[in-house]
Amino acid sequence: MNDITLSAATTFGLEAVVKRELIDLGYNDITVSDGSVEFKANIAAIPKTNINLRCADRIYLVLSKFKAETFEELYQGVKAIEWSDYIPKDGKFIITGKSIKSTLSSVPSCQSVSEKAVIDSMKKKYKIDRFSKSGNEYKIQIALLKDTVTVSLDTTGDSLHKRGYRERQLAAPLKETLAAALIELSFWKKDRLFLDPTCGSGTIAIEAAMIARNIPPGVSRSFSSDKWDFIDKVLWKNEKKEAMSNIDYNFTPDVYASDIDPKAIEIAKHNAYLAGVDDCIRFESKSFKEVTLKGDYGVCICNPPYAERMGELKEVEELYRNMGELFRNNPTWSFYTITSHEGFEKLYGKKADKKRKLFNGNVKVDYYQYYGTRPPKKI
Repeated sequence: MNDITLSAATTFGLEAVVKRELIDLGYNDITVSDGSVEFKANIAAIPKTNINLRCADRIYLVLSKFKAETFEELYQGVKAIEWSDYIPKDGKFIITGKSIKSTLSSVPSCQSVSEKAVIDSMKKKYKIDRFSKSGNEYKIQIALLKDTVTVSLDTTGDSLHKRGYRERQLAAPLKETLAAALIELSFWKKDRLFLDPTCGSGTIAIEAAMIARNIPPGVSRSFSSDKWDFIDKVLWKNEKKEAMSNIDYNFTPDVYASDIDPKAIEIAKHNAYLAGVDDCIRFESKSFKEVTLKGDYGVCICNPPYAERMGELKEVEELYRNMGELFRNNPTWSFYTITSHEGFEKLYGKKADKKRKLFNGNVKVDYYQYYGTRPPKKI
């Protein structure tokens, strides 16, 4: 399969970040839409993108697109796909669905019709009436948008934010994919100081250290498609081998992370160890008022408490004021934070240089970006 279409599903607001990641991986035939970045590739892109993309949620193999305003049109469109090219006769195929602004609005009905179409297509090839579904899993997505049906196979399995290092976590954790995106949207480079003063279970600091060492986010986990017969196992082996060879364990970035909760720091240290970056991050248990900046031209990226999520409103607002006082008095530092508090800029004491709307789970947030002075160019 040297000419396939893949789609990287994203959190709303991160499409441009994922597009840039794909370009860096060598893909250029790219189409962006809300929550999705579609691109042309070959079959080797399935292991490559699953292993290397930091900010996407999952990778879909797009099998077909067609118009359907009736269940018969949906049935015929799904049945026309040569499912036996992808799913063996013992394959455990599961139909998921969604429908937005489409005539066929009942998702359960669309799933039922689509499953019948898949079975009828496979019956014709395998000459059997019943399928055991005892083998590897194949999750089929039937997505309708304005009467256009997109049929895809989910190649990822568990979402890409599940890197494998976060065995322990606190309440309301930041997804690893969003943490990586916050870093990619900043001006931080691996040779600059990095700080997260409200680190919780350590996700942002760990993602920064992984970026600095070029540790691919998916190199230590498995994917649903790494067991599929139509993808040569050698492709997975070669991609993981190349990914491992590109890791720079000789580089140690200056990453600092702190939190007022000693339990959080204990969890963060454990997670950093599992991620292979425990020697990169200096963790401390202390309040924000005790935070000091270790040098110049550093970058702070953090996900502080929201009043809706934890803590009293007055305490959260006092924290935001303290943040403004610290970073306004240190103009070489750049400061980035996400919060759902619409009065953040007033509390911080300065309008952000840039503000970006994002979603932290189901919570709408703004990403406030304050740019410090540029470091001098190295001669």
